[in-house]
This record gives sequence, C-alpha cells and structure tokens, in this order.
Amino acid sequence: MAKKPIRSRLVKKLDIIFSQYVRNKYANKQGIVKCFTCDREYPVKKIQNGHFMSRKNYATRWDEDNCRPQCYGCNVMKQGMQYEYGKRLGEETAERMYLLSKTTVKISNDELEDMIKHYEKELKKVLK
Repeated sequence: MAKKPIRSRLVKKLDIIFSQYVRNKYANKQGIVKCFTCDREYPVKKIQNGHFMSRKNYATRWDEDNCRPQCYGCNVMKQGMQYEYGKRLGEETAERMYLLSKTTVKISNDELEDMIKHYEKELKKVLK
C-alpha cells in the first residue's frame, strides 16, 4: 500500500507547480516575462511568483488573482512593493484579495493533491 504524502510535501509541491504556472502564464514565446511591479524583463527562470497578500494566508496563497511574476528586487529586496502591486491589480481586485486573506481556510490533503493535478495540467497548456 502506497504511503500518503506528508502535508508539508504537498504544500511544497503545489508551491513549485503553481509558481511555474504563474511565471510561464505571463511569459512570451521566447520565455521572457515582465516584472509586474517594475516592468523589467527577465527570463522565466530568473523571475519569482510574487504575492500581493502574503503566502502565509492559505486563502490567497494559490489564488491566481493574488499572484503575478515579480523580479527578486521587487519581491524580496523591496518586500513585494505592495502599494504598487495593489495599484496595478486594481482597487476592486486588491480589496477582494485583502478581505479574502483575512479569512481562515482549511485545505485538506486531498484538496492539495487536486490542486497539484489541476496546475500540472494548466502548466502544460501554457508551455505549448
């Protein structure tokens, strides 16, 4: 009988797949993607999946409306440039993400596995 994956491994796997999906979703055919907050262009492997509301909030951690490609400078060195990020998301989306981030969600291991499968399929589509 196969051993069930440990929750932390599922979260890590989903983070990796989701990040690859977000970064590639916004990349052009040459694999170049623009930082959402500073507009500099980078190869998809040199950019990160930035979050408007922190990754610690499971309600928004894997929400596509909360995530955009960001360069290391904006995402890490400038703490995500949240004000600029919010302006670029638009007031309505930023407000919705903010309110959603304040909610508590419980995501089961089965749901994490379903999300992994979903974003593996979505990643394949954007890489075509």
